[in-house]
Amino acid sequence: MKSFKILALFLVCIGINGIAFGQAKKSASNHRTILLWPNGAPGAKGTTPKDKPSITIFTPPASKANGTAVLICPGGGYAMEAMNKEGYKPAKWLNGLGVTAYVLKYRHGPRYQYPAPYWDAVRAMHIIRSRAKKWSIDPNRLGIMGFSAGGHLASTVGTHWKHSVPLKVDSLAHISSRPDFMILAYPVITMKNSFTHHGSRRMLLGTHPKPSLVNLLSNEDQVSQRTPPTFIVQGTNDHTVPVENSIAFYKALHAHHVPVEMHLFEKGPHGFGLAQNKPALSIWPKLCENWLRSHHLLSPKSR
Repeated sequence: MKSFKILALFLVCIGINGIAFGQAKKSASNHRTILLWPNGAPGAKGTTPKDKPSITIFTPPASKANGTAVLICPGGGYAMEAMNKEGYKPAKWLNGLGVTAYVLKYRHGPRYQYPAPYWDAVRAMHIIRSRAKKWSIDPNRLGIMGFSAGGHLASTVGTHWKHSVPLKVDSLAHISSRPDFMILAYPVITMKNSFTHHGSRRMLLGTHPKPSLVNLLSNEDQVSQRTPPTFIVQGTNDHTVPVENSIAFYKALHAHHVPVEMHLFEKGPHGFGLAQNKPALSIWPKLCENWLRSHHLLSPKSR
């Protein structure tokens, strides 16, 4: 009987410790998520999770934080979001550099079309800047990062920032949504038939968009001298999003004297993310880190 009680106590202890370990693991992997529009997004078509855009905050250790922040726009052809590969993993990589990361969950097709994703991204920029002091970031070192269709969304924010969201839609519209820098990985840039990604175009603009809307959302034609410094990476054998997207954007930035660095890899299929398991591509995050450092974006924040 005594042995039974000891065994029972031992099993209870294991159970408690297992629960505690599980809770600790869960807590360690949790990141705070906030809704962009707590009272309902403009043009919302329901109240499901798909109708509630948000940002998930990834914070670096306080000892490492440098005040720089990045809004990450995962790709997915404007039909879904590759949250892990193009959201959470890049956020953790940025945390390792001392950068605070915000992963954007935005509305997309077929349920939503333009301007809903753009409004969500702009709203996120407004919220982050408005809470810069609370979140210990520098409002003048807030960039945007995008992969594939998320690269189109990011480059839209970077080239259309002067077109504010109306005050009746966004109470924070007086705050600038202009990113201080952009990081674009195998981005969709154009909506023109010549070399667009047709799936992204269809989900964002519909089957028969007006020519004026196609031109407006062809971001290679929206670059100005005030477009933020940009880092671009893509593979030349990308059979999903033609490399001409990156080249056209690079040319437009260079023509307007915007600082830009581009790395094109001979063998880089679409959707490689951080390319951790692809030896020929895995150097690109380090190249991006060097670029961020060259722009003094990884130096300690000013006190």
